[in-house]
Amino acid sequence: MAPAKHNRQYDLVVFGATGYTGKYTAEHIATNLPTDLKWAVAGRSSSKLEELVGELKALNPDRTQPNVEVCNLSDEDLSALAKKTYILITTVGPYHKYGEHAFKACAEKGTHYLDVTGESAWVAKMIGKYQSVAESTGAKMFPQIGVESAPSDLVTYSLASVVRSQLPGQPKLGPTTVSIYKFKGAPSGGTLATVMTIRDSFTLKELSDPMKPYALSPVPHPRSASTPALEPPSSSLFTKLTGLVKLPILGLHTTSLPAATDRAQVHRTWGLFESGIVSQPSYGPNFSWRQQLRTKNFWSGITFHYSLVLFGLLFVVPSFVRKLAAKVLVAHQPGQGPDVSKAKDNYLEYRGTAVPDLGDKSGENKKRGYCRIWFHGDAYHLTGVFMAEAAATLLFDDSAQRLPGGVLTPACLGQDYVDRLDHAGLHFETKIVDEE
Repeated sequence: MAPAKHNRQYDLVVFGATGYTGKYTAEHIATNLPTDLKWAVAGRSSSKLEELVGELKALNPDRTQPNVEVCNLSDEDLSALAKKTYILITTVGPYHKYGEHAFKACAEKGTHYLDVTGESAWVAKMIGKYQSVAESTGAKMFPQIGVESAPSDLVTYSLASVVRSQLPGQPKLGPTTVSIYKFKGAPSGGTLATVMTIRDSFTLKELSDPMKPYALSPVPHPRSASTPALEPPSSSLFTKLTGLVKLPILGLHTTSLPAATDRAQVHRTWGLFESGIVSQPSYGPNFSWRQQLRTKNFWSGITFHYSLVLFGLLFVVPSFVRKLAAKVLVAHQPGQGPDVSKAKDNYLEYRGTAVPDLGDKSGENKKRGYCRIWFHGDAYHLTGVFMAEAAATLLFDDSAQRLPGGVLTPACLGQDYVDRLDHAGLHFETKIVDEE
């Protein structure tokens, strides 16, 4: 399969390739993408990049090895780098501190862009500043295409696909629930640094506004009295006090830490599909979404819920308190992470259910869309897979190449992307089940 035609020196470049997530990304490219790929690894240290190239050659000596591009965090350097490549993957965060140079350069140069941020406030800022620029140059911009927030976005996409394809009348989606069903792993230094420093760059309002329902959607959600949007069941007093909720099919759950971040992404997908900006079947006007975290029992669920409440206080306390907490809580520096040999035993699994939107008969129907995805390995390894396979989708699949320029979401890459991920080790299972 021939890659997309372009006049750039490289098909793709990994910027920040010597960091914890960047190295996983480069390794997946070296061992899984076509051997004649024209690519480069980029960063500030020539010696570290050369060392990485040696490690990649040992993994797959028969492929075209990456060039080395020394690049600093500046508009000038990143503009020059973006001009050389068809796709730029950047793992250099925290993005609210270091990410805008690459985002700006790609939007202006028409270079397709992938990152792994989970910073909704920063994404909202980038949409506001560069959406129209990317539209004009044709740059396809994919922030949040790592563990935050690709799994939830792709589970939702898969639920819509199975409901539409396997139930009569091709129904759209009503209330949809995604569960972080199992997760074994630990955060990297970059993730912890982001959490501890983002409050210094944004006000509480700037942090909270993008988390509001459909705030990042390009079109508003209908809320008229004649076509009310279905919402997941409102929380009972018990759930509000404990965080616990018993979900049909999925079991006992508690509060999820990335729920608001992932919801912002999924709601943007809804708007891109609903408006026709991206040519994918819409989720429909009665779509609603929530995310929960599976818990083994009452006590672990309520403990986790209140630990998140305490964690949230870090965003309202003075800066010196957050800095003190960072010294206590941050085990790894940015660019570092859990021991790779131990991380191989980690595991991630998401599940989701969706009520088909059947109009007045929705309440009578007990058929549900069901999706399960799972990955054996570290979440940061999976993030590398997400980005490398997204790059492959943009390079080799016609449907992705037809996407418009602008700030997009993982689900916009469609079934071709899902199939590539499934082949790469993130397995998808979808079916229709009965709710008891």
